[in-house]
Amino acid sequence: MLTRPIRIRKLAALLALAALIATRGVAAEETITSPRSEFGHEIGDDYLLVNYSQLTAYWNKLARESDRMTVEEIGRTEEGRPMIMAIITSPENHRRLERYRNIAAGLARAKGLTDEMAQAMAREGKAVVWIDGGLHANEVLGAQQLIATVYNLVSSRDAETLRILDDTITLICPVNPDGMEMVSNWYMRESKPERRSLAGLPQLYQKYAGHDNNRDFYMSALAETRAINSVLYRKWFPEIVYDHHQSAPAGTVMFSPPFRDPFNYTLDPMVITTLDEIGAAMHTRFAEEGKGGVTSRSGGMYSTWWNGGLRTTPYFHNMIGLLTETIGNPTPMELPFVASTQLPRSDLPLPAPPQTWRFRQSIEYSVTANRAVLDYASRNRDRLLYGIYRMGRNAIERGSRDNWTATPAAITSGGAARKIGSGLAAADTSWKTPERRDARGYIVTRNQPDFLTAVKFVNALINCGIDVDQATEDFSVADRRYPRGSYVIRTAQAFRPHILDMFEPQDHPNDFAFAGAPPTPPYDGAGWTLAFQMGVRFDRILDAFDGPFVRVDGAARPPAGSVSTAAPTAGYLFSHETNDSFIAVNRLVGSGETVFWINPDGTHFIAEQKGTAAKLKKLAAETGLQFDAVSSVPDRSGFRLRPVRVGVWERPGGSVAAGWTRLILENFEFPYRAVDTAILRAGNLNAQFDVIIIAGDDAPSDNPGALSLFMEQGGTILAIGKSTAVAARPELPLKAPIENALA
Repeated sequence: MLTRPIRIRKLAALLALAALIATRGVAAEETITSPRSEFGHEIGDDYLLVNYSQLTAYWNKLARESDRMTVEEIGRTEEGRPMIMAIITSPENHRRLERYRNIAAGLARAKGLTDEMAQAMAREGKAVVWIDGGLHANEVLGAQQLIATVYNLVSSRDAETLRILDDTITLICPVNPDGMEMVSNWYMRESKPERRSLAGLPQLYQKYAGHDNNRDFYMSALAETRAINSVLYRKWFPEIVYDHHQSAPAGTVMFSPPFRDPFNYTLDPMVITTLDEIGAAMHTRFAEEGKGGVTSRSGGMYSTWWNGGLRTTPYFHNMIGLLTETIGNPTPMELPFVASTQLPRSDLPLPAPPQTWRFRQSIEYSVTANRAVLDYASRNRDRLLYGIYRMGRNAIERGSRDNWTATPAAITSGGAARKIGSGLAAADTSWKTPERRDARGYIVTRNQPDFLTAVKFVNALINCGIDVDQATEDFSVADRRYPRGSYVIRTAQAFRPHILDMFEPQDHPNDFAFAGAPPTPPYDGAGWTLAFQMGVRFDRILDAFDGPFVRVDGAARPPAGSVSTAAPTAGYLFSHETNDSFIAVNRLVGSGETVFWINPDGTHFIAEQKGTAAKLKKLAAETGLQFDAVSSVPDRSGFRLRPVRVGVWERPGGSVAAGWTRLILENFEFPYRAVDTAILRAGNLNAQFDVIIIAGDDAPSDNPGALSLFMEQGGTILAIGKSTAVAARPELPLKAPIENALA
């Protein structure tokens, strides 16, 4: 008799609980502020852009509203703005975030693990995916789509999103805050939407490098790069690094992986095969959603050869670097008719017809691409984690034994394959001579003319996650003696491909589309051997070696400088072979010290006067420079160094070459002023400058006679790169004996 009422009460209670849960679920969803509620429009609406300040405020709000998201500052930009990164995963994963980060780091480093240990860690861990945008800030889609993607991940409750949150940790970062702020504000400055344009940006969208900020990831010269590299190679070690760019090849909507050959020969082949897998997953998802116009491989010029880019440096760290190049502009545009892009092929399986193209469509394509990558990472979580370990383990093994990297020069030096009896070719391995082996390590010796620059090179390696040791006492390797303080970089470590690329010359193969065709140039024609570029002296060590070495903890520090004494003291000598000597010269001359450049070797001499010794001791402590006291003034010809009034030509909108020049001048403490069109038009340059530097670009056309008059009245023009053409321009009668030797 009592059974039925009890069952009814239980059922009523369960229904009430379910209603409460549903109500709470709806309420939870409603507390996540949408972009429309925050900004008054959808991300991707015509004629509208969000700036970095607005993005930062919105993401901080979402982090307060959602238990799926936190916001972390990873560094500061060159203009001093905080760089923020969203960390998005399930609430349960957030509670164990440090454990999962340690698993990712341990597998990427691949040290001290057995395969069984690595497999267990891969089963436990979560795939880590980095997604960025806006590195080139005038490519506005990259940063804007991040806003839509973050909202999508923190607000959606579908099964796929919940699975992605459970299986992955997504790091989302707008990587050029200064540029996003400047470009968005520039576009939105017009009150009438139809008049808005990205044209005529007033300055570089990164303070020094502009577009070249995507060439800095092997060197870390910029504050933003150092912050990003600290996340990628020293803290989080994501298995996938996805870098959004624009624009796409003509007649298409997006270029997406896979990439064209060749790939760099130092890379682990699993980088390429996994890259192809993810590219296929992206293309399949686009086809499923009916989003046409996505091309790959032969559809663009992008390859996996070069080091230095945000998505390419990861290849040399066993990470899967993804690049998409997508059309899109807040001002509506046209997707043009290009006949070759209307016929489907394997590299463009679903063409897109010509049409008026809206920014919102580009946002949707970008979100689809992100979802495809995250879905792949979720479904292949343990494979990605174990894969980065296996590639790291492969690198350690190759660096621990004799190994030969096949390159075009190495193969051809051994001769072509030999023909044998039946006409079959027998492999010719004569190129695998002992002296052609890959290095087991590199020693950057302490006793080189510019060891302070060598220390900067070592720090560039450390910033990219390379383990570096330093000798605590003198030691010998291969019958050569090395002094205490020398640096040792052994190749038996997970990021061995990056080490080889920083020390060895790249050997890009001849690349022809067909016999007799002109050569297909590399995507980026620069060399990336940083040791060569910085003039660092090192020895390649071909056999296993050891010594009194300790791991460099944090940054490498220059050796302590010193100031010797002499009685009496007439002055001090220091070498100009060290780049940092120019910092000393600028400080000393700027503070009124008497400094001479002594011929013929350019040694610097500082005359002793009151306070000189104290200044030198401070300089020695801060820079590591050595100052040697002498009792008499050197009996050599020379000249006194005086402050020079330096100007750097800045074309309207800024110049990448001028930007890098400004950074070098600042790093070595040369005072300078920008020379713009207003200054040229005003003339009277000699009253303001002794030297005008024109870097990379042709000389300005405004008031060309001002430059000629400047030289005639004793001024100096320092032309670098293409700007040397200034000598031949008819409107600038400089009469300088300069010809283009490359013409």
